[in-house]
Amino acid sequence: MIAFQYNKTSLQGLEKQLKIRERTLPTIKSKESALRYEVKRTKDDMVALEEKLDKEFQNYESMSALWSEFDPQLIAVEHVALSSKKIAGVIVPVLDGITFDVKTFSLFNSPAWFYDGIHVLKTLATTGIEVEFTGLKLSMLERARRKTTQKLNLFEKVQIPGYKDAILKIKRYMEDEESLSKSSQKIMKSKQESYG
Repeated sequence: MIAFQYNKTSLQGLEKQLKIRERTLPTIKSKESALRYEVKRTKDDMVALEEKLDKEFQNYESMSALWSEFDPQLIAVEHVALSSKKIAGVIVPVLDGITFDVKTFSLFNSPAWFYDGIHVLKTLATTGIEVEFTGLKLSMLERARRKTTQKLNLFEKVQIPGYKDAILKIKRYMEDEESLSKSSQKIMKSKQESYG
């Protein structure tokens, strides 16, 4: 419900607010549309990454009998490089790279598959971290899209029609007041003429 008074000042204020919302509406619509597209694209990325992770995990499990020989101290995630970028006005994290700390080991004293094992673990860790980041990005984009959709609905379905309705009421009231005033003046004039 929009609060207003039946006067010119209130009418001008409402007209100004209406113009602001009408000018802002296309921007909100395009932002909502861009966010909807990005959410869909990120969901598709998430599905693809989860499928990739499942395949990589199956590859890992196919070597399960050998992993008991593997020294888990040989590899660790050393650093995850992050940055951020704006997508439709929303700042989201970007995974720039992952650095692994791989300890040196003797190729002569270790099983031949250790080198492949390190590669499997790197791939698995990288995809796992990508899944986490994509999930974080998705939740941030979904939250922003929900807020933008709410604002769009508020403007389109509540505020703009509310301002238009209030402006119409004020204009009708002022027209009625003007008509009454003119009618009163005519009556006064005709009474003066009849007495004169």
